[in-house]
Amino acid sequence: MTNATVQNYTPEMTAQIVGAYKSGQTVEAIASETGKSTRSIVAKLAREGVYHAKTKAKAGQTVRKAELITEIAHSIGTNEELIESLEKATKEALELIARAVRA
Repeated sequence: MTNATVQNYTPEMTAQIVGAYKSGQTVEAIASETGKSTRSIVAKLAREGVYHAKTKAKAGQTVRKAELITEIAHSIGTNEELIESLEKATKEALELIARAVRA
């Protein structure tokens, strides 16, 4: 019996994966190209010190909503108080409106 370990990633594969990730390719795309699972790719990138987990939204969404409402108000030429009831809308809806008035 030999104690040979199975090598999942060759140095060339590792370089290819790291390079693809650093160039902006998604983990899913890299996994598809290499035939590995996304979890395997994430683990390898983490071991190589290059993987950055997606950040989750922080609390304080009302501040963000308020900023969107201010932007919308300025874009349509009104004051914020007149459209303050928009704070009841979802953040996604406010983002759509803000994008539309920017255009």
